[in-house]
Amino acid sequence: MSRSAADRIAVAVIGAGFIADYHINGLRAAGGADVAALVGRRAEATQARAEALGIGRAETDYRRVLDDSAIDAVVIATPDDTHERIAIDALEAGKSVLLQKPMALDSVQCRAILAADERAGRSLTVSFMHRHFPEVRWLRSQIAAGALGAIHSVRLRNATPGADWNDWFFKPGNVSGGVVMQLGVHGIDLVQHLLGPIETVAADMTTARPERRLADGRIVRTELEDNVLATYRLAGGARVSHEMSYTELAGCDRFRLELYAERGTVWLRTERGAAAMHAPSVTDAAGWVAPDLPEEPLGAAHHRHWLSIVRGEAPADDTAAAGLRSVEVAETLYAAARAGTRMPVCGEGEKAGCA
Repeated sequence: MSRSAADRIAVAVIGAGFIADYHINGLRAAGGADVAALVGRRAEATQARAEALGIGRAETDYRRVLDDSAIDAVVIATPDDTHERIAIDALEAGKSVLLQKPMALDSVQCRAILAADERAGRSLTVSFMHRHFPEVRWLRSQIAAGALGAIHSVRLRNATPGADWNDWFFKPGNVSGGVVMQLGVHGIDLVQHLLGPIETVAADMTTARPERRLADGRIVRTELEDNVLATYRLAGGARVSHEMSYTELAGCDRFRLELYAERGTVWLRTERGAAAMHAPSVTDAAGWVAPDLPEEPLGAAHHRHWLSIVRGEAPADDTAAAGLRSVEVAETLYAAARAGTRMPVCGEGEKAGCA
């Protein structure tokens, strides 16, 4: 699609659950788009949700918006087991797609989506929201400029109490994993976005809470992992420890990241604020320094970036390939935990000896 910034993009959001709010609010904060339709599974509930969100059209069949030439793009925010079919249908219908993570149930499905995207002319973006936070953009620029020197180690934590708004998060078949696939893929992508490829992994996993009470009072039993300690070795030489929890009552503010490098230390989303650096040779200050970061509504930068791709103002980004790679890393984590050993992360056709 080639459009000017003045042209408004008509977007349908497929999926009326919890994460739909993030995308709808982000699109409105970004400007230049109209949320033209909301698609959900249950007619009455979807209509009520659309009205509450100020969306004029509610549907229960996503194909109706794919068949509508007035719809330019879709956000796919449905359960994991539906991603492959809906994404391929949307790409074949000529829609630009923003696909919620994880990209699909497994790497085989991810590759099927990528093949459809290639046929469609690269219209797919995978939704890795953390990339677009101001502090992440700032840290990436510092690393790219070499300001911190060699990166030695990173500690990353992704933790929440766990999803309590729907039972599908805990059912194999609807999902292909627990906290690694539902939360950890955010951290996996963040590591690779900032620091480059993860080459080998090891992991220890447990199910600390096999029984869960949902917000509506239902009890769900699950064998999916909810606490994981993973370690990564990166192509650039850095070591990463990645803690994932779906049972932490307080949780993190999206994530917590500590980076330790040759010339200093950087913490993101900690008790020191959104970002803080202790690097006297870089800042000319003896103590911790907080960078001046822009204030912006949650999701604004993310959706502004996507809309620039939809309009043709910016080229497709790397998130489709990164969506596959994050799932490949997750699959290798599961294999490494089962085997009790460190394993290399390899994609299709890569070197022998891979998981």
